Amino acid sequence: MDVAAALAGYGDRIRVALCDHLRPREPRRHLYDPAAEYAWRGGRMLRPSLCIAAARCFGASIEEAIHAAAGIELLHNAFLVHDDVEDESDERRGRPTLHAMHGIGLAVNAGDGLLLLGLEALLANRARLGPSLTLALLEDACRMARETVEGQALDLGWRRDNALSLQDDDYLRMVLKKTCWYTTIFPLRTGVLIGTRDPSRLDRMLSFGFFLGAAFQIRDDLLNLEGDPRRYGKEIAGDLWEGKRTLMLVHFLQRTTAAERARLRAFLDAPRAERSPDDVAWLRERMDTYGSLEHARAVAHALAGAAQHEFEREFRTVPDGPDKALLAAMPAWVLSRE
Repeated sequence: MDVAAALAGYGDRIRVALCDHLRPREPRRHLYDPAAEYAWRGGRMLRPSLCIAAARCFGASIEEAIHAAAGIELLHNAFLVHDDVEDESDERRGRPTLHAMHGIGLAVNAGDGLLLLGLEALLANRARLGPSLTLALLEDACRMARETVEGQALDLGWRRDNALSLQDDDYLRMVLKKTCWYTTIFPLRTGVLIGTRDPSRLDRMLSFGFFLGAAFQIRDDLLNLEGDPRRYGKEIAGDLWEGKRTLMLVHFLQRTTAAERARLRAFLDAPRAERSPDDVAWLRERMDTYGSLEHARAVAHALAGAAQHEFEREFRTVPDGPDKALLAAMPAWVLSRE
């Protein structure tokens, strides 16, 4: 299965649907043009593609899933805008972040606008899917949003409080909430709900979505340190500059000497603008010395293996086809993506 080609194919359909939700309207300059910025920069359209593939696996058509898929992508872009502001990030998809281009106020408001557009896209399902199923989709979207902001609170709170006593389980709990719910669990559940019309099946996607999403996030964290700057699309080593508690940093925290811990504490206590390239380089070198990247790769491989097992269990009765093949290929793809 050529995952990149499959995602590109679905991406073309999703962008057509997005054109309606992101159509030019007033106030263009200060709201709707900035709100559309990230969507038109590209991206793999992973999340909405998972939704469509899951829906089709269980008998739905693309047309039945397309509004939900568009809503998922709009909500994703809203989270990206807010996340970039909260992380003080400089780059997104190879270009300056929205707040770097337009200022924090307009960027935050554009993110709020994207949240509303995402909900409107989900509501647009009423005409084809009916009010009861549309309400179920909105209820699950509310759960996803709550899980996501709770996970973001953990991430931001650890940085604000300069938490240094974290374990792998803490990281995975944060990733379950912050990444997995909106990247894999919610798209899969949405697709399954559209395809089966059966809310009782939703919780069966939790394990597959968690393992797949956690492996995806760890791979993303690794790419932040060692990815190709021409292809990665974000600031290389940005997680170190931002003090994010990635699995690699958590692994290093568990192994530091007293002197290393003191230097790391001082580095993480300083505002980003006052952190030096020498300290970032030192932290990166220490992670290599302690095998932190190798540890993260091993955990990601284990999670991807667990995702493959869960997929085979939950989709064993689904007839073979390109959408099932796409989902089956996802665990290996998240480990190899660039």
